[in-house]
Amino acid sequence: MKDDRNSPFRDAYSDRQSAAGVPDTPQTRSPAYTLAFADNEFMCRNELRPVRLQLELLKPELMMNEAGIESTIVLFGGARIPDPENKGRARTETLANLSRFYTEARVFARLMTERAIRSGGRENVVVTGGGPGVMEAGNRGAFDAGGHSIGLNIVLPHEQAPNAYVTPDLSFNFHYFAIRKMHFLMRARAVCVFPGGFGTLDEMFESLTLIQTGRMQRVPFLLFGRAFWEKIINWEALADAGTISEADLDLFRFVETAREAIDVIDNWGPAEARNEIPGR
Repeated sequence: MKDDRNSPFRDAYSDRQSAAGVPDTPQTRSPAYTLAFADNEFMCRNELRPVRLQLELLKPELMMNEAGIESTIVLFGGARIPDPENKGRARTETLANLSRFYTEARVFARLMTERAIRSGGRENVVVTGGGPGVMEAGNRGAFDAGGHSIGLNIVLPHEQAPNAYVTPDLSFNFHYFAIRKMHFLMRARAVCVFPGGFGTLDEMFESLTLIQTGRMQRVPFLLFGRAFWEKIINWEALADAGTISEADLDLFRFVETAREAIDVIDNWGPAEARNEIPGR
């Protein structure tokens, strides 16, 4: 990460190095003597949560700015969706059948990244959760195109390492789900949701809520796999019950393939009537 060394004041790097070289005495061994910003135990105290939240917001923001990332295409989707080559090892027959969405996510990310490269590589950069399954497919597609992509990992009890296709300098790790989800959407030009579980549902509904309530600009919002999503969520029942409005069903479109998704993104616009929405 770059640092502005033009300040007239002595910089933090130099003081951290100087403090590490002081004589070993009872005073310098005391935790009280450690510089606050270099004290890991201090930084992990409950009282420092507001500082940690700010740091998790700031670090990826600064590094993406320095990398020139201006806008992103978001891919949400399940970590358990297998590569078709490995679908025989899937836990369920349904997961094996859903492996086609790994392929579609990979193709979609490749096509979008090829476009991004032609326009300078700063716009419409693919961003995923950085893990396996659909996330891997998205980063892999960008890798296939010879471009870069972003991975936003989260620390889990059962460690989730970044997949091998995330651009290393754009591979981030988070403690707070809320800040991670904010980074997903801060630069989003489109949101693509593939079949998934609790995490995917959480990301999808938070994103839809932000758009529905006007807290986020409306962007192309695509759900891959109509049959999956209509089985999992009774969208019409929500509208019939009045818990959402009929117009809220226009916030997203169903698509099945990468090329269909790109066509919808290219022609996205507010629909005047639901029967004019592609895929409905």
